[in-house]
Amino acid sequence: MKCDFCYRECEIEPGKMGWCRSRINVDGHLEDRCYGAIVAAAADPIEKKPLYHFRPSTRTFSIAMEGCNFSCDFCQNHEISQNHSTNGRVDRTRVVENAIRLRCPSISFTYSEPIVWQDYMLSVADKAHESGLDCIMVTNGSFSGPSLKRVLSSIDAFNVDLKGDERFYSEICHASMTPVVSAIEKIGRNGLHLEVTTMLIEGIHDRMTIKRLGRILHSAGVQVWHLSRFFPSYMMCDRVATSEKFLCSMIDEARESGIPFIYPGNSMIETGNRCPSCGHVISKPQKDGRCTNCKTKLYGRY
Repeated sequence: MKCDFCYRECEIEPGKMGWCRSRINVDGHLEDRCYGAIVAAAADPIEKKPLYHFRPSTRTFSIAMEGCNFSCDFCQNHEISQNHSTNGRVDRTRVVENAIRLRCPSISFTYSEPIVWQDYMLSVADKAHESGLDCIMVTNGSFSGPSLKRVLSSIDAFNVDLKGDERFYSEICHASMTPVVSAIEKIGRNGLHLEVTTMLIEGIHDRMTIKRLGRILHSAGVQVWHLSRFFPSYMMCDRVATSEKFLCSMIDEARESGIPFIYPGNSMIETGNRCPSCGHVISKPQKDGRCTNCKTKLYGRY
């Protein structure tokens, strides 16, 4: 039986699990082994997702279950992404009630990979929308065609990781770049809020990588690109953290792509972007989403 949650589209035999081990074939029916088994929950600043142009200065109620369809050597959340808990179940109504209690106008599906627990994500999203909450998906973007179509109608804002070139995906993420680029293009075409993140590993990413990724993202209409620093983790604890100097040089390269808003992540650097209308340097949009100089409405939802 085929699972259509991600690009792998695993054929799962009775009693067996797919690549991510999140779904099992039980008598010809695919069941989510971790449905509702939340392992992390917190009220985060929305900028932590990172989303800088969607409801800035608010908090978002972040939840995660375990599992991922990638196996990135550098995974920053490997304790939950590479494990599978089947203990406990949290009803979707409780998730929404907690978000409201904590005065969060949105719920974020994050930390691990929501693609592999999308049944629960979509159920929570339906309930959240009934209460007027927005829904955010922080994802590696490796949807199958059918799963992306399902998700597009339920998610209000995306942050998609574009981790590197195809070789990087193959050798370090043990996955593929192709479905990620396709998802970024389709999300943009559907007019949904989109920001993209690339974590930079010094000594692996270089100017040519950023130049190629910048062309792809600009062509897809991406307006916001976060470049963040790598810190040693999981199977790449032997590498040094990405330096601020290297991050600065990659940001300079990224600006050549024509993407208007480039932000540093995991960094002390404050870099300004220029308003596409008047050229005024702004670090972040005002709370009303306008340029501080010419008052032009900037990309995003405020």
